[in-house]
Amino acid sequence: MAGPQCCESPPPRDHPTVGVGKLEAFHDLTAYVTGSPDATTTIILVADVFGYEAPNLRKLADKVAEAGYFVVVPDYFNGDPYVPDRGTIQDWLKNHGPEKGFEDSVKIIDILKSRGITSIGASGFCWGAKVVVELTKGVDIKAGVLLHPSFVTVDDIKAVKVPIAILGAEIDRISPPELVKQFEVILSEKSEVDSFVNIYPGVAHGWTVRYDEKDEIAVANAELAHKKMLEWFEKYLK
Repeated sequence: MAGPQCCESPPPRDHPTVGVGKLEAFHDLTAYVTGSPDATTTIILVADVFGYEAPNLRKLADKVAEAGYFVVVPDYFNGDPYVPDRGTIQDWLKNHGPEKGFEDSVKIIDILKSRGITSIGASGFCWGAKVVVELTKGVDIKAGVLLHPSFVTVDDIKAVKVPIAILGAEIDRISPPELVKQFEVILSEKSEVDSFVNIYPGVAHGWTVRYDEKDEIAVANAELAHKKMLEWFEKYLK
């Protein structure tokens, strides 16, 4: 499902371009890439509906790159991220469904593998979590992280085949704690798949990338999730 919480706290419309990386073409997609191209491991960050240019996401990509990864942040929306005052999220989703995001991710992964990179992980934020959970159903990636997911269902979690971490928010109407706890129960019964599930107290849907960087508490809460994400990839990609 998608609702108002998916659209709250958008990045400023006129935000400056940030990041130390560069843009690179992957077939017909543009991606922000950062980190050494000689790195042996790659992490794909799948944005929420506000797209790959969001400053906090770019900053996170650079942080992940500093940990030794080559990071790819694709523009799944081809220059058309969701803008709240241009229409409803439901109308926007008609042209930007997660299914297409999954197909595009597979293409990107194929390109990365053609370069000799075989250790690949992916993190998905809100909209992006649905893309990543689809990737975890096969062997395209070695590990996945879902952060305050949207659209992810119990059936999706039943089909997971690679290590997965799910970072949920206490204040979340999109994936409420009750649903995230269902995910945890299902994963606990899948002995062949390692998992980590946590509901972070006092935070709301979108807290890991849509925080106010002037709010020290919000930044600290986001950084807790970023740290766990990196720990998960450190365990399964390196």
